[in-house]
Amino acid sequence: MFVKSAMIKKEKCYTVKPGDSVQVGLDLLEKYSVDALPVVDGNKFKGIFTWYHAYQAFFNAGKSKEEYINTTKISDVMVNGDVYLSLDDVYEKALVELSDFPIIAVVEEGEFLGIVTRFDLVNQLQSAFGMKKSGYRITFTSVESEGRIGRLGELIEKFKESVISLVTFDETDKVVRRIVLKIRKKDNVDKFVKELEKSGFRVLDISED
Repeated sequence: MFVKSAMIKKEKCYTVKPGDSVQVGLDLLEKYSVDALPVVDGNKFKGIFTWYHAYQAFFNAGKSKEEYINTTKISDVMVNGDVYLSLDDVYEKALVELSDFPIIAVVEEGEFLGIVTRFDLVNQLQSAFGMKKSGYRITFTSVESEGRIGRLGELIEKFKESVISLVTFDETDKVVRRIVLKIRKKDNVDKFVKELEKSGFRVLDISED
């Protein structure tokens, strides 16, 4: 999946300008119950304004609260002006950028196009793991060899399983790969698991939710 298919477009984003006071930014953060806002000048992306960086700057400013929030500009405290995604970046790239930040901008040639949020990223991960649908989650390992995923597909077809999610791990030089398969609930899970094991897959865990 690409960023362009999952981002919040600029028309739906709350933004601040570099010349706005910190007070304006704090008011918008509180009004919309968000942790960060993109800073945009015209249609150009300039950075990100957050609660954390606004308060951090206040503690180092040596000013009264009223003086600070009314005289300090967004441009004085904004961060991450050079951190952003492009439309054709894969969505997984946001995992790294959002590990300790609430939002990341989507930018093309300096123009602000929208944002990806940590909240949306978590929702996408929940969807990838099928967490919002009930079923059987089967964790198993497979020797890394040609045709293994194809064989798994044949077993799924043979038992007419309805797949909710399929995720693989260990994208390294290891010869064993972990696979997590979630399928809809049916009364043939035991037979399906036995067939997996007969076909060379080592089942580690089966859970129901």
